[in-house]
Amino acid sequence: MASKDNQRPEGLGADDVIGLKLLDNHTFILNGEIESENIGQAIRWLMYENTSDDEKELTLYINSTGGLLNDAFGLIDMMKHSKHTIKTVGLGNVMSSAFLIFAAGTTGHRYIAKNASILCHQYSEELGESKHHDIRSFAKECELTNARMVELLKECSGLSTSEVKRKLLPPTDVWLTPEELVDLNIADYIL
Repeated sequence: MASKDNQRPEGLGADDVIGLKLLDNHTFILNGEIESENIGQAIRWLMYENTSDDEKELTLYINSTGGLLNDAFGLIDMMKHSKHTIKTVGLGNVMSSAFLIFAAGTTGHRYIAKNASILCHQYSEELGESKHHDIRSFAKECELTNARMVELLKECSGLSTSEVKRKLLPPTDVWLTPEELVDLNIADYIL
């Protein structure tokens, strides 16, 4: 029952109403650090949207400086197996693991804001205090993770392995303009 004063259902705050309106419009906002909680919410959103066979375009807005790469890959796997088109819209910060999520949007439906800060880099991890054999063991996971990044970027851009490593994953951080992102076939349009 909506109250006459604010036209929102009783018991719901402004954030709840906005969230419901976004859900009605097949939209999710991934904002802040990439971590288990917000990735879990995004995965639940995709699962919910995929319970319907009605053809629709889902919109994922991304504004993040990055974070946990393996959590990002969880969302990317869900995106790749969605039966619906996923439009990604990058704005503000599209960096690190958020860059990969952006790139994983449906080709032809990836939009980057003209003022976005865009960063891509090789896999990085702090080991802290670890024993020699644990470091060697973890090095294998680092190589596997970096290889997953290369494969995803190849798939999303059409670049070769050597081009991905040279243009997107060299030893130093790579800052890109929206125009460069379009030229590399990682974004399709500039907003």
